[in-house]
Amino acid sequence: MIVRIDPSWNSLLHHEFEKPYFESLTDFVKKEYSEHTCYPKGKEIFAAFDQCPVAQLKVVLLGQDPYHGEGQANGLSFSVREGVAHPPSLVNIFKEIQEDLQLPYPESGDLSRWARQGVLLLNATLTVRANKAGSHQGQGWETFTDAVIKAISDHGEHIVFLLWGGFAKKKIELIDTQKHCVLTSGHPSPLSANRGYWFGNRHFSKTNEYLTSIGRENIDWR
Repeated sequence: MIVRIDPSWNSLLHHEFEKPYFESLTDFVKKEYSEHTCYPKGKEIFAAFDQCPVAQLKVVLLGQDPYHGEGQANGLSFSVREGVAHPPSLVNIFKEIQEDLQLPYPESGDLSRWARQGVLLLNATLTVRANKAGSHQGQGWETFTDAVIKAISDHGEHIVFLLWGGFAKKKIELIDTQKHCVLTSGHPSPLSANRGYWFGNRHFSKTNEYLTSIGRENIDWR
């Protein structure tokens, strides 16, 4: 794996790329991609960073790992390719936006439109083997993405962190809550949402209210 990442992120994270764990992670990912079908495509592994340069960053939305079904993952958390059926968690995200902001349910599940406005759609693990959920966990990606969250917290100002579900909520330990806005709720997966832990969190309007309060442009969540 060759690390091709937006230059603004490279300047912030280059020390991570030089550490032994990242070298081992690189070897693991290269082997997996050469021997198995893996997602997302190699050129899209760092898509979340490439589509949201540091200077534009307003929101961090943390997922766990990429979709493992054929043609789904595009390198952005919760996002799928244009024309792909919306997975259940994404359906519930869109339903909450409908209720929160009175917006129509979108046809496309490609969230690159959010990324281009400053939403870092970051998965804790950036790759996965086809049809094997969580198969690339524990290989070093989490160390890297924890470092990303810490670097954003340390060097950024007034970022909104959206932490959904138990896994994401643990990342609050990496965030300076005195200078950033952290919003937590249950996960949008049906297991959580159907038990009342997701719907009604109003995270999308709350994010925009916070951005307005600090003089930044809102996110168009359509």
